[in-house]
Amino acid sequence: MNTRSPAAKWNRSCRASIQTAWSASLRNQLVAQSGVGTIAAGVAKAKADVILISGHNGGTGASPATSIKYAGLPWEMGITEAHQVLSMNKLRDRITLRTDGGLRTGRDIVMAAMMGAEEYGIGTAALIAMGCIMVRQCQSNTCPVGVCTQDEDLRAKFTGNADKVVNLITFYAQEVRELLASIGARSMDEVIGRADLLTQVSRGSAHLDDLDLNPMLITVDGAKDITYDRTKPRNPVPDTLDAEIVRDAARFLNDGEKMQLHYAVQNTHRTVGTRVSSHIVRNFGMRNSLQPDHLTVKLTGSAGQSLGAFAAPGLKLEVSGDANDYVGKGLSGGTIVVRPPMASPLVAADNTIIGNTVLYGATNGYLFAAGRAGERFAVRNSGAKVVVEGCGSNGCEYMTGGVAVILGPIGANFGAGMTGGMAYLYDPEGLADTLINRETVVTCPVSTDHWMAELEALVRRHAEETGSRKAKDILQYWDVEKAKFLQVCPTEMLNKLEHPLGIEDTAVPAE
Repeated sequence: MNTRSPAAKWNRSCRASIQTAWSASLRNQLVAQSGVGTIAAGVAKAKADVILISGHNGGTGASPATSIKYAGLPWEMGITEAHQVLSMNKLRDRITLRTDGGLRTGRDIVMAAMMGAEEYGIGTAALIAMGCIMVRQCQSNTCPVGVCTQDEDLRAKFTGNADKVVNLITFYAQEVRELLASIGARSMDEVIGRADLLTQVSRGSAHLDDLDLNPMLITVDGAKDITYDRTKPRNPVPDTLDAEIVRDAARFLNDGEKMQLHYAVQNTHRTVGTRVSSHIVRNFGMRNSLQPDHLTVKLTGSAGQSLGAFAAPGLKLEVSGDANDYVGKGLSGGTIVVRPPMASPLVAADNTIIGNTVLYGATNGYLFAAGRAGERFAVRNSGAKVVVEGCGSNGCEYMTGGVAVILGPIGANFGAGMTGGMAYLYDPEGLADTLINRETVVTCPVSTDHWMAELEALVRRHAEETGSRKAKDILQYWDVEKAKFLQVCPTEMLNKLEHPLGIEDTAVPAE
């Protein structure tokens, strides 16, 4: 690519923004609604770096129409209230204000700046520029333009590329530049918070002009003197545990030496393993030849949110304790093991050990947890293999790949929107059938050698990795216990499986 081209500059800018945001800023999203200014003031006092005010419009094709059209207020009302309240309370210079929710033109962006926004989210328009036609059936695996589907024939119809988004943003920038020039402004910074440059347009109709928009056009005293510097975080925070891991793992990262590190962890330590995973990919590549436990990080305590997010091949995280929500979010080849402390008096299989939304969007890797998971377990998992000992409602929601083994009770609505992958439920009491959403899945006993071997191998590895008492009990009487497993398979996969199910035993959902 020509390094002087607009596309190259855009790519460099994106990478710089992502790296800065990932390492240094705390962000909070608020829905535009009456009173959002008060909430924003509280968030600013809590030392957030960025506050995003989201309007009622916009959204992706996966969003229900009711969520897009009738949730919250227009972004204009939310951003002006937030900007005014923050300015009145002398908090405005502490944070960066961002807005999104249906920004479609350069004029929208300039108006947002004048109302107080410093950054602007362009989501729906960028998605449409890539080829989305908003048919809102993402969960059904039938996207007619191949944006959101696992079907290779439909994927072949996708014609989007990065240049189309670059072209869209270039036109936005061009229109913004023209509008700024028309009012004599040299940069966006000169018009941020300048609501005095806006006036309400009269439509010449008593009905339309009844709405008084002047409260949105108030300029708070002192607001014009605020400096909008977005080059560094407003509220620097101490470095993370991951920074220490990266330093201690230097011999592994530089020379490929096999290492094992030990740390105490607490719930303020978030995304443990993510930064070192970035270094692993940079040094060894995504498809590396490292052993699964080439770098083993042993943690003792309660891990914070997003333990092992985007963990890369070669990294193994072992937690003796428990973990919060989003364990293994975006897991990309690493291994995560969570087990109770040796001295714990709790029965692991009867207690929750990892939080909600585990393995959200995971693509590869393993997770073994000696205990139960929370709600929305393995949501949108598309490749990871996992064994847990129970889960809450909406398990395997929108799952598109991977394997999930649940050695305990499940919650309601299991398998909703599941279009790929496979699940095995240990169901000795026969209760799971009433909790499964059968719109997209079928169930049957595990009755073929291939699937039984896959199930047994995962249960055995779970016992080895976690020391799970429940897994060991099941394996001890495997010849009897294996008949108590229920296999859950998406209906779309039935004709694509290399190894068919015992279809004669399959309970096909009623029409």
